[in-house]
Amino acid sequence: MTQVVVNMTMSLDGFTAGRNVGVTSPLGEGAEHLHDWITNTGGSDGPNADGQAVQEMFTTTGAFVMGRRTFDVGIDLWGDDGAFGTPCFVVTQRAKATLTKGPTTFTFVTDGVDQAVKEARTIAAGKNVCVMGGADIAQQCLRAGLVDQLRIHLAPILIGAGSRLFDPPELTRLDLERTGVANGPIATHLAFLVRPKDR
Repeated sequence: MTQVVVNMTMSLDGFTAGRNVGVTSPLGEGAEHLHDWITNTGGSDGPNADGQAVQEMFTTTGAFVMGRRTFDVGIDLWGDDGAFGTPCFVVTQRAKATLTKGPTTFTFVTDGVDQAVKEARTIAAGKNVCVMGGADIAQQCLRAGLVDQLRIHLAPILIGAGSRLFDPPELTRLDLERTGVANGPIATHLAFLVRPKDR
């Protein structure tokens, strides 16, 4: 059964990106090493916990949802194949024709996160929908009650300023049940079920 999973890397001080995110600084100032765990996948003995987290995200995901800024700063870095290998839905206010890069398609949705997640669910064919950035899109999905799981990859760096995932006070209404924790050589991987709190 398709579930919506927010997959975010976070610094120890709670930031998912630094200040001044842009094409020349895709993760923002001070966040250059935020995603180091993604390339630290293991060796001849098989994947370590960092590598297993990467594997799980891609093998269980049938479609990705992201924001327009994530797309704009990442598209030139993702290579000729688009990196994801599955359909991606980009939440945006600026319409754009669907872009295909190898096996990856980027469809631009101008009707908000609800519509993007709906389209992603339809095409995911029973696999999960992964919400992978940025923090604002993840917050919108959490506020709308669209998220079933939250996966936080805790990186051992301090950024100091930038975008936080849990800044909005209304997110305190979420009820999280921890379902997993794994320590990799670089990151700690936390998994939670997400339930709205009773009011």
